[in-house]
Amino acid sequence: MTILAVCAGLTAVRLAAVNRLDLALVLVVGAALLDGIDGRVARLMNATSKIGAELDSLADAINFGVVPALILSATLMSGHDLGWAIALVYCCAIILRLARFNTLTDDENAPGYTRDFFVGVPAPAAALIALGPVGLHQGLGDGWWSSFPAVGVWTLLAAFLAISRIPTSSLKATTKLSRSALAPALVIFAAAAALLVTYPYALMVAVIAAYLVHIPFAWWANRWVAARPEHWETLPAERRRHRRMTSKRRPILRKSQARLGLRRPPTGK
Repeated sequence: MTILAVCAGLTAVRLAAVNRLDLALVLVVGAALLDGIDGRVARLMNATSKIGAELDSLADAINFGVVPALILSATLMSGHDLGWAIALVYCCAIILRLARFNTLTDDENAPGYTRDFFVGVPAPAAALIALGPVGLHQGLGDGWWSSFPAVGVWTLLAAFLAISRIPTSSLKATTKLSRSALAPALVIFAAAAALLVTYPYALMVAVIAAYLVHIPFAWWANRWVAARPEHWETLPAERRRHRRMTSKRRPILRKSQARLGLRRPPTGK
């Protein structure tokens, strides 16, 4: 699957060069999906190896570093020397992010909760964020969102998020849904499927926006569990349940009481 993902990414560059951006974006998304399942397939088939891990990192560097940089430099940043420099900065940021990911993965002394968070935005998500202006250009046409200054700043933002130490949620920690969340998840999945067929670029922008919105919540959840060693090895669902229970126990103060620092007197027995 790693080889298929690389072939999809390189084909996306070829399609972008002949102005077939719709198919190019589809292939980049397909490469991201293949990257998400190749590790699980290898574990199911008991075919994991050191060579496979190195090939996976190399494929990620090509698909989510080199390919988006070439697509952006050949389309929205074409004809700008500074655009090529920005594309190189993004590509280098993705490679550095992957190198740090491999280093953190080999750390056997890391607390258990670190498996539920990424350090920085993962490479597939950074590639999708960087290609957001291309999706807007395809869906809405020319505008400020497809101008060189806006695309350049947005690409640098994606590069910064990739190499930053901002915690983001791992998809592996959020795939298990409770029974109460199953029905809303099905509704969201049906709406996404409808948008994919009718307005694919609107779905792309919505996914990017939802991912960016989730980052402050992931940062807060990471700080919460880091300050409580007793929850380092518990599952994310159990942590969320504990946070809800502790928030319900917290006494509700009126604004005037909170402003004056007053607390309710204890009830007598």
